Amino acid sequence: MAGVLTKIAGPVVQASGMRGAKMYDLVKAGDEELMGEIIRLEGDTATIQIYEDTGGLQPGGAVVNTGMPLSVELGPGILTSIYDGIQRPLQVIAEKSKSSFIKRGIVALPLDHSKKWDFVPTKKKGDKVTKGEIIGTVQETEVIEHRIMTTVAGEIVDIKKGKFTVDETIAKVKSGKDTKDVSMLQKWFVRKPRTYSEKFDPVIPLVTGQRIVDTFFPIAKGGTACIPGPFGSGKTVTQQQFAKWSDTQIVVYIGCGERGNEMTEVLSEFPKLEDPKTKKPLMMRTVLIANTSNMPVAAREASVYTGITIAEYYRDMGYDVALMADSTSRWAEAMREIGGRLEEMPGEEGYPAYLGRRLAEFYERAGRVSCLGNEKDKRTGSVTIIGAVSPPGGDTSEPVSQNTLRVTKVFLALDASLAQRRHFPSIHWLGSYSLYQSNLENWYSENISAEWDKQRELAMSLLQKEAELQEIVQLVGPDALPEKEQAILNSTKMIREDFLQQSAYHEVDTYSSMQKQYTMLKTILRYHERSLSAIDAGIQLKNILNLTVKTRIARMKEIPEAELKKIEEIGHELESQFDSLLVK
Repeated sequence: MAGVLTKIAGPVVQASGMRGAKMYDLVKAGDEELMGEIIRLEGDTATIQIYEDTGGLQPGGAVVNTGMPLSVELGPGILTSIYDGIQRPLQVIAEKSKSSFIKRGIVALPLDHSKKWDFVPTKKKGDKVTKGEIIGTVQETEVIEHRIMTTVAGEIVDIKKGKFTVDETIAKVKSGKDTKDVSMLQKWFVRKPRTYSEKFDPVIPLVTGQRIVDTFFPIAKGGTACIPGPFGSGKTVTQQQFAKWSDTQIVVYIGCGERGNEMTEVLSEFPKLEDPKTKKPLMMRTVLIANTSNMPVAAREASVYTGITIAEYYRDMGYDVALMADSTSRWAEAMREIGGRLEEMPGEEGYPAYLGRRLAEFYERAGRVSCLGNEKDKRTGSVTIIGAVSPPGGDTSEPVSQNTLRVTKVFLALDASLAQRRHFPSIHWLGSYSLYQSNLENWYSENISAEWDKQRELAMSLLQKEAELQEIVQLVGPDALPEKEQAILNSTKMIREDFLQQSAYHEVDTYSSMQKQYTMLKTILRYHERSLSAIDAGIQLKNILNLTVKTRIARMKEIPEAELKKIEEIGHELESQFDSLLVK
């Protein structure tokens, strides 16, 4: 069915004669067939948000309804791809445009429909299958096996091994009286969450290798986290560290409305990153979705939904997926602009009243789940969402930050003053929190140490005590404090500089295993306890500060994972030096 353009207002247009159209139907507008999505229906008049530049569109132009909602193509070939917000591969667009800029109206299929993939069946003729069950595999990249899931339940009457395109039939399944063809290609409506059997409680941590996160503010696998911070505070590097080191198999990175130069940096840097686990390019298990601030605002919303749908698809194969959204503030600004064009009643600071609901719908698609399929072959997968927020001036009291805080369980507050002091990651230990801590206690106790939680609480209480003492120090100086309180300041300085501070560019310090984190913090806290005991025994603080073990503690972070016994040796040396001090 076709309609006629009646009004153009930036990225939002109206068309009459659209009777029979449905909400979120995909349409093509004008002579160049610009892609858009219906976002409001009144009688036979449809309001459409266009995903491309609307310059040159005129009233009277044709609007063709495809009858299908905005969907993504799911199948082998997604990994290593760089897409725009509506899943068009940028490399194909560049070849068609013959320019550094995207030309309007370009159609580019998300997957290569001519490439043949080597399909290896895991089921045979006569097997009964359910929806979502894995019937075969394809080696998508050197490090990731793509698991082909059937969308039909029934009995397999034919299945083939060999090389096929994503469109070709690889199996036939008898469902009732009908026999249906199964290919490697699926299409899914981006606004609809993919189905699963059961969602689990967040009781397993996402190990990131970043000490301040894993020890103080843990993220659960299948959980949600937000990283708010001003420009230059390290959001992008922090997310890249999560992508490289977190114990997930798939990374989906959404550049949502970021500045062109920042997105260019990501696009040029990510392909060069080496996956530390496989020593292969990180892109072999990564999907990038690029959407810059000079692109049409409507495409920002599409990029977020495109990314989460791809993440859910790999989750359903039984993989753990980390999704990075940078930044949801730009998505919210796009909603504000579209809301203004639609003349909707604005909420706080001009954002639409439904801002909180949209953010909640996005973050609720995270989770660790039991995937669809045969009961005998149960597999679990997870999507962990880590969203960056860019509040103007770093002011987290603004609506996007506050609405994000209501739905995410981990808040990693990046602090500009820490970044200026070159303390990275610049996550402030007193401004951040994690609500997963109690859920993860049993895991830490069973897998690391029963003392983990007690040790963390002691370290946090010392850092809070330091903040109180700093107010006095600023008035009278550190020498006016009793020696015990000076010892606390010395210990907290060690926690901050020798434990929390971590270099993303140091070959050893860039990642710390949970065992290394535990042993490092245990050594620092033991130094603190022995310092207080020594002062009680009459030892002067200056003698404690002169112990050579203090220098060795400062270098613990540079000890490789294969040599963790050296940290234990530092602990023994610490005890020996304090014992010698007490004897003297």
